[in-house]
Amino acid sequence: MRPLRIALTKGRLENETVKLLEKLGYDCTAVREKGRRLILPVGDGSLEVVLAKAADVVTYVENGVCDMGVVGKDVIMEMGGTFFEVADLGFGRCRFAVAALAGTDLYEGYHTRRIASKYVNVARSYFEKKQVDVDVVKIEGSVELAPVLGLADAIVDIVETGTTLKENGLSVVEEICPVSARLIVNVAGMKMRKEEIGAFVSAVEREIASRAGK
Repeated sequence: MRPLRIALTKGRLENETVKLLEKLGYDCTAVREKGRRLILPVGDGSLEVVLAKAADVVTYVENGVCDMGVVGKDVIMEMGGTFFEVADLGFGRCRFAVAALAGTDLYEGYHTRRIASKYVNVARSYFEKKQVDVDVVKIEGSVELAPVLGLADAIVDIVETGTTLKENGLSVVEEICPVSARLIVNVAGMKMRKEEIGAFVSAVEREIASRAGK
């Protein structure tokens, strides 16, 4: 049987997850010295790390080629999917927010608002719940440009410090929800490799609890 396989979102979440794995006693030297390799052994070889883009982490876990994955709640909310979300890892904290040019009254009048976002499903769902008519425009790059250029009335985006918004003349209109890294598990894997995955998840939960207790 192959090692348990966990997909990590490249970048900041990857680095934070490696720290977590090391606290659990795994030797992550191969990951820290990965070079261009994307599939790496961890510890005694019972665990294998796969490095991927955030959206692909969800795809790999959902399709069972990876048993577990670490990905931001923002990606989970945008993509959806069939998997178990088993733990809030507590790092990668930020928030979804609606932002507009400073001084804008977004809800003045009854016209359809145009909202720019990388997260079109999150944006559409949020305004539907508020019963506000919106036209959502997908932006792949710097979404802050959209209100500045007159493309949109507001944006929905991930906000950490708010510095980028301020530097571009925007301010938060309202917060949607907090976001952080989550551990997800393949549905079939939870049954087929219940003991291995259960032991790993329990170790992660104990580490999170001990960190929260400090």
